[in-house]
Amino acid sequence: MYPCGHCRAAAVGPDGRCAACGTYQQSLQAPMGAMPAAPPAYPYPGVPGGMPVGGVDLRRGVRVALIVMLSLMLPVTLLVMAARFAQADALETILDHGPLFLDRGKVEDADDFYAVAILLYFLTLAATATLWAVWFRRTRVNAEVFAPGTHRFGTGWAAGAWFTPVVNFWFPKQIANDIYRASSPTGPQNVRKGLLNAWWVLWIAATACNVVSSALYSVATNRNTYDGSDWHDNVSALKSSVNLSGLAFLLYFVAALLAILVVRQLTKMQEQRAAMGPQPMAPMGGMPYGAPAAPGFPPAPPYGAPYPPHGQPQNPFGSGPAAY
Repeated sequence: MYPCGHCRAAAVGPDGRCAACGTYQQSLQAPMGAMPAAPPAYPYPGVPGGMPVGGVDLRRGVRVALIVMLSLMLPVTLLVMAARFAQADALETILDHGPLFLDRGKVEDADDFYAVAILLYFLTLAATATLWAVWFRRTRVNAEVFAPGTHRFGTGWAAGAWFTPVVNFWFPKQIANDIYRASSPTGPQNVRKGLLNAWWVLWIAATACNVVSSALYSVATNRNTYDGSDWHDNVSALKSSVNLSGLAFLLYFVAALLAILVVRQLTKMQEQRAAMGPQPMAPMGGMPYGAPAAPGFPPAPPYGAPYPPHGQPQNPFGSGPAAY
């Protein structure tokens, strides 16, 4: 009996190797006649699922402060609306009784009420708008992490579009649409934007009413004084302006309420989307038989040919009888 050609053991099998070496060599080579295994789909090292997406900012400080300021906007907006309707009531008294029966005390009280209310409103609005711009830009940055390269505007526009005249009537909505699509946990085609659309329509309608109200007020105050036959038209124009302004603040009130819900909804979407982890690329289909293999893999042998063993071919008898 000849020794093992690999370890020189005495007991060998028909292949010229002992049982241990034969098992070791068989583990290094593929089964004879087996089809070559297809290379793994790209990416080769699979992306671990369930891990949070890196680079997403989900800190609560700005969001909580924004919700607090939006909540403060609600009573302040109602205060301005009440002041506007008080002015409208004073103007209605003038229309009913004429300028000779003008109650100056009532008119001055209504004007003072409005002056205090609008001052509080603008102070609250300044803080709220600043926090809104910071929060909205942060959601845009997060959306870029979720879906890079799918947004129509840069992150700078997410904050600056709100303060840019003319374009602030549609740029912010387009940015918000992109953010919603990128942040949707169920995919960009299954985005529920009903709340977002309702808030945006109310905000646009309120702003339009405010612009028209300012135009009516400007026309009425640039006319002559209430002497003569045109005083009634002037007072009527002022009353229409004040009533329209009151309607605008009523719409702003509802819009602020919906804005709180939008902040909560979008934050929840981004938290869920971040918890899903990075989304792997779609797996590639299997490679056709006989096609060039991926780098690092040998080409597939012809059909029916034995699959070559891994590593260098070895003499099954090693240094067999000739070297004994």
